[in-house]
Amino acid sequence: MNTTPEHTPPSAEYDYVVVGGGTAGSVIARRLTEDPGVTVAVVEGGPDDRDRPDVLTLRRWLGLLGGDLDYDYPTVEQPRGNSHIRHSRARVLGGCSSHNTLISFKPLPSDWDEWAEAGAEGWHAAAMDPYYDRLLNHIVPVAEKDRNPIARDFVDAAQRALGVPRVEGFNRKPFHEGAGFFDLAYHPEDNKRSSASVAYLHPVMDERPNLRVLLETWAYRLELDGTRARGVHVRAADGTETLLTARREVVLCAGAVDTPRLLMHSGIGPGRDLEALGIPVAHDLPGVGENLLDHPESVIVWETHGPIPDNSAMDSDAGLFVRRDPDGPGPDLMFHFYQIPFTDNPERLGYEKPAHGVSMTPNIPKPRSRGRLYLTSADPEVKPALDFRYFTDEDDYDARTLVDGIRAAREIARTQPLAGWLKREVCPGPEVTGDEELSEYARRAAHTVYHPAGTCRMGAADDELAVVDPDLRVRGVDGLRVADASVFPTMTAVNPMVAVLMVGEKAAELLGGGAR
Repeated sequence: MNTTPEHTPPSAEYDYVVVGGGTAGSVIARRLTEDPGVTVAVVEGGPDDRDRPDVLTLRRWLGLLGGDLDYDYPTVEQPRGNSHIRHSRARVLGGCSSHNTLISFKPLPSDWDEWAEAGAEGWHAAAMDPYYDRLLNHIVPVAEKDRNPIARDFVDAAQRALGVPRVEGFNRKPFHEGAGFFDLAYHPEDNKRSSASVAYLHPVMDERPNLRVLLETWAYRLELDGTRARGVHVRAADGTETLLTARREVVLCAGAVDTPRLLMHSGIGPGRDLEALGIPVAHDLPGVGENLLDHPESVIVWETHGPIPDNSAMDSDAGLFVRRDPDGPGPDLMFHFYQIPFTDNPERLGYEKPAHGVSMTPNIPKPRSRGRLYLTSADPEVKPALDFRYFTDEDDYDARTLVDGIRAAREIARTQPLAGWLKREVCPGPEVTGDEELSEYARRAAHTVYHPAGTCRMGAADDELAVVDPDLRVRGVDGLRVADASVFPTMTAVNPMVAVLMVGEKAAELLGGGAR
């Protein structure tokens, strides 16, 4: 087995060192090692996901949040939002694709085209489309046996209440709006994940001598020779520290939190901030940590007339997209339909969780608020600060989107056949009707669907806050690239996991891998 969580590797030099065995890192490692003459080390902070039914069984995803496989990052105070949001980031092989619901949307053409307009030349829809067909994940519509009756009735009611079409297979063609069951990266016969690690690494980890996966190994600082990245300093689970050197390149795939964190602790980032913490500045790059994006959402909960059937792929496998602006390029309001009463945040506001219930979560596909990630200490083990600045956009677009979402959800709840299941609205409660009241509730009960992105954004050469160029190279540093959600210039309107997989495929090609 080519995994060594107990000790350091016999060789510390490779062609490529990939930091992060998650969604994009798994793809890149698989593709680069298709060439037997190329050696790759993958540095993964968490354990193996093989033989872990708690990880591999999709229905058990909720049990992973906040546990020992979660880095669990807090949010700084949010004056207009919820300051208690914990941002789950997976500490396990496969990254967040081993930790999430595996809802899988091919990004909309308007998402890619927006990136190109923001300076990511070559990332427009026509150029990116072929990468979707290369994905190895098993992405399929929710199986008939997993389609819960109340979720079916939600889809019917949403169609009738809002006049949106039914969508069978959101990935078959681009859409602007519609209700239906999502596509998931899973195997319906046994509810097993088709995560990045399952699809890309499991088949080759024990077969390729040129691939080394270092589990439970933490990358804490880059090794720089002037303005060239030479390698990565890592610490194994037993405390042993090693310098892994890269003959060709270091590729950061640690995600939108840990990639900028590693850059800044290596002296690459906003110089004034680093100097204030006593971190020697190797390269002043002010955009590192800026442009923090997310998909905020709120929640409406209903008590049902008793228990509902328990068949489901993973409790939130149906949903809805709405385009409120007919001139907009895509959907601007989204809902997940949860077959559970999702009251984590409302309970903090004094609401009680019903014994049996369902939830709708109005979500902002294209949020306008922008946040920032920054260090508070020179100690790499201290977690960075995540200031999402929720609901701070100048026109209050984000908050108004959630208010519209609550009103739309109530329309759906009043419509048959869903209405017949519902006993009462628990929160915010039918007495909360005014725009200001609804906004206050929606913001205070807001949560996240764990989609941080944008903190090392890709952009043009004249964009002072762009961290990487369209070839994913870190500006001003040789031998260093980034390939994960941190490079997003703007947020995709849909769940971003597939976009990250596609970033991985394109990154592998840019690195010269992907022999097929």
